[in-house]
Amino acid sequence: MNEVHNYIAFFDLDRTITAKISGNVLAREAFKKGLMSLSDIIRAIWLLILYKLSLRNPVRIINEMTAWVKNVPEEVFNKLSEEVAHKVLIPAVYQEALKEINMHRENGAKTVILSTTPAAIGREILKELKMDDFICSELGVENGLLTGRSVGPLCYREEKVVRMLKYCESMNCSPEESWYYGDSIADLPALSLVGTPVCVNPDRKLLKKAREKGWKIYYWK
Repeated sequence: MNEVHNYIAFFDLDRTITAKISGNVLAREAFKKGLMSLSDIIRAIWLLILYKLSLRNPVRIINEMTAWVKNVPEEVFNKLSEEVAHKVLIPAVYQEALKEINMHRENGAKTVILSTTPAAIGREILKELKMDDFICSELGVENGLLTGRSVGPLCYREEKVVRMLKYCESMNCSPEESWYYGDSIADLPALSLVGTPVCVNPDRKLLKKAREKGWKIYYWK
């Protein structure tokens, strides 16, 4: 029989736990190390513009953004992820996020990262912050090289709901008793599922929804 926890507190990563955006930091460091070409960087910037202006399907854009890792050795990518996590992402963790994580831990909750970020990043953040689990995007690997594609759907938007439900079931916990912390309108499906949605530094669209629904709104610096 699975262990029963009081409830689960799910946290997005980028701009929720940490002030940085892990994908941007990864790309910048990869370019410095010669793992991304100038054309890859230009394409990534173009995709980011399309994403911010809502000019293309966001799921398609997120998938295209992962293509730069194709043929990068898995070991090299994991090492890069570890460096990025410890040198950039962890130093940028919000103190308020740490307080919330500790509060839930003391209340007997299971604390879980639920993020689109690659699993290699999520794993490092989890270890440093002493959280219980992480649910992130898994990148495909063949013969030790990344394929540039994800294993199954990226952990984004509605896919977060799918994984949250599966995880809650495995832990014998109800989504209605769970918390979710997110910053983006892309987090709306996950926020709508839990009993206690918390919007951290919400973008304009999410702020509007949060006010309409009376959700918690936190501004962390």
